[in-house]
Amino acid sequence: MFKIFIPFFLVLFNVGPLNAQHTKSPNIILFLIDDMGWMDSSVPFGDSVGILNKQFKTPNLALLAKQGVKFTNAYANSVCTPTRTSILTGMNVTHHGVTNWTSPVKNNTTDAKDAQFNPAPWKINGVEINSITTYPQILKQAGYYTIHVGKAHWGSAGTPMSNPLNLGFMVNISGHAAGHPQSYYGKDNYGNIPGKSTYQSVPDLMNYHGSDTNLTEAMTLEAIKSLEEPIRLKMPFYLNMAHYAVHVPIQPDVRFYQSYLDKGLDTANAKYASMVASMDKSLGDIMQYLSAKNIANNTIIIFMSDNGGLSLSGARGNEAHVQNLPLRAGKGSLYEGGIRVPMIVKWPGFAKANSSIKQYVIAEDFFPSILEMAGVASIKTIQNVDGKSFVPLIKNNKITDTSRILVWHYPNKWIEGDGPAINYKSAIRQGSWKLIYDLRNGHKELYNLSNDIGEHIDLSMQQPAKTKQLTTQLKEILEKNNAPMPSYKSNSKKVEILID
Repeated sequence: MFKIFIPFFLVLFNVGPLNAQHTKSPNIILFLIDDMGWMDSSVPFGDSVGILNKQFKTPNLALLAKQGVKFTNAYANSVCTPTRTSILTGMNVTHHGVTNWTSPVKNNTTDAKDAQFNPAPWKINGVEINSITTYPQILKQAGYYTIHVGKAHWGSAGTPMSNPLNLGFMVNISGHAAGHPQSYYGKDNYGNIPGKSTYQSVPDLMNYHGSDTNLTEAMTLEAIKSLEEPIRLKMPFYLNMAHYAVHVPIQPDVRFYQSYLDKGLDTANAKYASMVASMDKSLGDIMQYLSAKNIANNTIIIFMSDNGGLSLSGARGNEAHVQNLPLRAGKGSLYEGGIRVPMIVKWPGFAKANSSIKQYVIAEDFFPSILEMAGVASIKTIQNVDGKSFVPLIKNNKITDTSRILVWHYPNKWIEGDGPAINYKSAIRQGSWKLIYDLRNGHKELYNLSNDIGEHIDLSMQQPAKTKQLTTQLKEILEKNNAPMPSYKSNSKKVEILID
C-alpha cells in the first residue's frame, strides 16, 4: 500500500530510551493544500467575510481557526514546486533556484516558449540533494516518526528529489514526481489504467482501485492508518499531509457536488467547491482521530496553501483573474492573488484561540518554525537558511517587523500569453510597500498594501525614492543569491535589473 523506510539507527540501537526522551515533544501536522486561494473557504482572512467566502462551507477549517491563530499576511510563491522547495529547505526562491514547477519528465523545462527570452537557467529537475539538509531529516534525527502523504513534486522522475524517502521521511504514501493527479476517482484507479496511465497516475493506493473512493478520501484514510505506528511506539510524529486537491483536473466530489448546485452555484464553481469540501472533510477526519486517540492537545496543526488560487477562465469558470477578489489575479501571478495564501496554526497552550497575526511571513519560514516547535535546539544544515521562525509571533501576536524584506522571483513563462503580473516578474515587499518588477522591460509598479490590498493604485511615479530604494534592494538580493535570470534571444545577454 505504501512505502516505508526504517532508518538504520532504529535497528542498531534500542528505541526505548529515545522514545522516553521525546514523549513530551509535540506531534506536528502540516496540512498543505494545492492551489487553494485566500478566499476559497468560509473562513475570512481579510477584515470581513467576503462574497466569495459565502460560496463555501468549510466547518472544519472554521473550527481550526476558532481553536488557533490565522495568519492574514502569509505568502507562498506563485506556483507550487518553488514553494514546496522553500518549505523543505528554508531557502528563498532566489537562493534555491527552483523558480518554476518541475516536470515529471527528467531534463524537461516547463517554461513555455518565448519570442523575447531564452529560458533562465533554473534547476529544472529540482535542487541537488547533496546541497541541502531538509527539516524532515533533522526531525527524524531528533526522534520523530516522519510521514509524507500525497503530493511531493520536489523533483523530476528518476532524481533523488522525486522520492520523499530520500528527504527524511520514513513513510511515503503517493508522493512522486508529478504535480497533479491524472484522476481523483477510484473508479479510474487514480489514472493507473493499463494503456492509459501517465506520469500523473497516483501511486500506492491499489486497495481503492475500482471503488467510489475519492483520492482526497483515500489519502486521508491511509494517513490515519500511518499514524497508528508512531502512536504505538510512543514516538512523536511529523505528518506532511499534502493533498493534490484542489489542483486541476477539476473533478467534483460527488458527496458534496449536488449541495453546491442546490445552493445556486454554476457547474464549474460547484465542482471546485465540492473539492474544497472534500479537503475540509479530510481535515475534520484527522482532527477527530487525534481527539479519539487523546493526543489532540499535544498536536500542532499548520494549514497552508502552496500558492494562490487558480484564476484562469475555463477550469474555474467566470471571467479570468477575478476568483480571488479582493486580491488581484491568481496562481502564476506576483500580484497578491497569486502569492497570498490562507494559513492557520493550532498549537494548544501556545497559539491564542480565535486570534490573528498581521505580520507577514513566507514559505521558507516553515523550516525554522517547525524545528523550533519540535524543540530542536541545535540545527546544522548544508545550506544557509533564509527563513525566520514565526514561533515568536505565535507566542506574542503583537510583534511587528516592518523592516523585514520578502522577495519573489519568477523569471519563467508559465502560460503562453502574459497576464496580470504573470511571466518574467520579480517582486519585493518591505512593510506595507510592495514593488513588482517586469523583467521584459524594466517597468516598475509600486503599491501600498495597507490601503490598497487589491493593488489598483500604482504609486511608482508619486513615490520615486521608495521605488528606487526597493528596486535597488531587489537587485542586490538577486545578485547576492545568483538568482536565475533569462537572457535575450537577440544577443544572449542576461537580463539585468534597471534601477532608473
